Amino acid sequence: MGTLNHLILDKQNLKPQHILLLLLILLAFAPGCKSKKKLSKESPAFTVIETARTYRGTPYKYGGTTRAGMDCSALVFHSYYAAGINLPRMSADQSKVGQKVKLDQVKPGDLLFFATGKRKNQVTHSGIVTEVERDDIRFIHASSSLGVTEDFMSNNYWKKAFLFATRLLE
Repeated sequence: MGTLNHLILDKQNLKPQHILLLLLILLAFAPGCKSKKKLSKESPAFTVIETARTYRGTPYKYGGTTRAGMDCSALVFHSYYAAGINLPRMSADQSKVGQKVKLDQVKPGDLLFFATGKRKNQVTHSGIVTEVERDDIRFIHASSSLGVTEDFMSNNYWKKAFLFATRLLE
């Protein structure tokens, strides 16, 4: 059968079983690719995320709880409430509910908590994971500058501010 290099370089001798072998090798060694699975519409995580997305564009208002203006913890509160889960109103209190999960294990619907203020270890901001793809995490939150929007954890600001993640949904 020859070496892998021989198979790649000698296109004339490339047979279907060689192509299959190459594909299997590539899949086995693909770097940490997480597939983007679609959530079932019956899933509580689907309800949480879709509810949060209905608030996109809502302006930020500290302490706000309505479409006229809301903060990050109100977005989390309303989104989970739509799935039948009653959470505390403040981010710091929300962060005490659920099971902590490692960032590389988060799933859509999990909560992310950040320290965006002067106190580096105190929860001051929260968001909801909406997608996990190829080791990048997308989340929805109420940004003080943009209102309700989606961002990526690969953004340096969010990477530095990240504290931990929790899971409420299975």
